[in-house]
Amino acid sequence: MLLSRDQIAACVAKDLQENWLVNLGIGMPTLIPEFIPKERNVMFHSENGVVGMGPPPLPGEEDLDLISAGKGLITLIPGGAYVNHTDSFAIARGGRLDCAVLGAFQVAANGDLCNWRLPHQKSGSVGGAMDIAAGAKRVYVMMTHTTREGDAKIIAERTYPLTAGGVVSKIYTDMGVISVEANELILEGIAPGITPEEVQSATGAHLNIEKVQEISLNL
Repeated sequence: MLLSRDQIAACVAKDLQENWLVNLGIGMPTLIPEFIPKERNVMFHSENGVVGMGPPPLPGEEDLDLISAGKGLITLIPGGAYVNHTDSFAIARGGRLDCAVLGAFQVAANGDLCNWRLPHQKSGSVGGAMDIAAGAKRVYVMMTHTTREGDAKIIAERTYPLTAGGVVSKIYTDMGVISVEANELILEGIAPGITPEEVQSATGAHLNIEKVQEISLNL
């Protein structure tokens, strides 16, 4: 049983700590604010100039001036603000992001992140990914474990164009949660009904499975 996008987002939300400032990339990461408990103070940043990004608006409460970097409709939490791009990227480049949660095409065993262009493409979409990945104190990746063709996205050495080298500290996929520590991939959690051996088979690098636990869906 593979984890749904919402379940992956809930796994990430559980690991975001009190008082962190967190950048959310486009795609799956934008689901995370819905799963942060109201009593936990986590501030979300979007590089288009939002500090204090909230979850998507309820039907009928949309404000077309409130959008994320991926052009998705968002809300602004009390105390949140719009800032200009200079200030927004000063946050990213200045080491003020406690965490960035990004999507990826490929992650290597040493933490190399590849998420801006596929090899067959003549051009890609860098956006703020390089600045954010290099400037954040830690980088979490959310993605499917394999491509649509079944190829591994987590591999021993990258083969895709590099976004930032050695920056990824944790990977969240539809099969499980993997930590990147000292060039070692440690399988921490697996989706219910999936075995560590199945996760290893879908991974293009060695996994340490000694301490793996089944992920609770009561997140």
